[in-house]
Amino acid sequence: MKQNGNYRYICTNFLIMTKRQVFGTAILIILAIIGFVSNKKKATKDNGLQYVYEEGKVHGTIYHITYEIKDGKSLQGEYEDEFKLFDQSLSTFQKNSIISRINQNDTTVVVDEYFKTVFNVGQAISEKTGGAFDMTVAPLVNAWGFGFDKKANVTEEEIQKIMPHIGYQKIKLNGNRIVKSDSLVMLDASAIAKGYSSDVVAQLLEKHGVENYMVEIGGECVVKGHNEKGKPWCLGITKPQDDSTQQQNEIQTLIHIGKGGLATSGNYRQFYYKDGKKYAHTINPHTGHPVDHNLLSATIYGPTCMEADAYATACMVLGVEKAKELIESIPELEGYFIYSDKDNNYVETCTKGFEKLQQQD
Repeated sequence: MKQNGNYRYICTNFLIMTKRQVFGTAILIILAIIGFVSNKKKATKDNGLQYVYEEGKVHGTIYHITYEIKDGKSLQGEYEDEFKLFDQSLSTFQKNSIISRINQNDTTVVVDEYFKTVFNVGQAISEKTGGAFDMTVAPLVNAWGFGFDKKANVTEEEIQKIMPHIGYQKIKLNGNRIVKSDSLVMLDASAIAKGYSSDVVAQLLEKHGVENYMVEIGGECVVKGHNEKGKPWCLGITKPQDDSTQQQNEIQTLIHIGKGGLATSGNYRQFYYKDGKKYAHTINPHTGHPVDHNLLSATIYGPTCMEADAYATACMVLGVEKAKELIESIPELEGYFIYSDKDNNYVETCTKGFEKLQQQD
């Protein structure tokens, strides 16, 4: 962490994908918490409430969680137990997880509530985005070297062989069991699960009566209430500079929110060059190839972090114009987009609601 004037920036660096990572998104978002100091527990108020700050590792990345609770009671053990159950459901890096067994066509699998929630919300968002968000993209992500089963090289012939097995319509949830119309369909929840994990922690905090909190897991964030200064949570979004080392953290804009989820997707942290061409980690389910347009990052604000996470990915597939049109068509969402013009300058555009988030004191 680094101190800068009245802000203390908590930097969440998404790591370059390795097989040890649980979820494969690679984006950087910086969270600026006004007035926050380094002590894990803050001064006790007259009502006994204290702000607690905790961090750790989960899902192949880092989490930062701040919340106000009676007597500074730590809930870290409880939500870390929740993380373990979550991974057993949705981690493609655990061979015996529910999602891995589904990918292996284990017909005995009975899904849990974690899986059902992600699957149902994911399918609904796939429908709303015309398939720009699609969890069945897993074989393509693997083929291009960004997934849980990496390959060294990929040919156009291989991509065309995979394409008939891509499509969210090819898989359904019937009660507590998944039904595939094609046995070669595979799921990857990395573009939605980390956001949902943040929501899960938020739900646990609220069960304990916590009214003011900020939960951030690998840059996917959900907040409620206010920080210790009594102000809305202040979050910063970094400039989308190509930087696989995660060292460039220049802030593009700050926003202020009192409730909801925020997620950023982009192609400037996870990519590789081959034969002079850049290959980004966002795969277009319709073409089978990494996206290749001028949209550099999409930040989505919504009622839940899970929704924001999935829609941010869909926006990166759609490109700036279609992405903005999509988000403006959904009343509960707001969007902020950074793209490059013909002279490779950074240009930003956003919905009117997002402008208001930038203008708060």
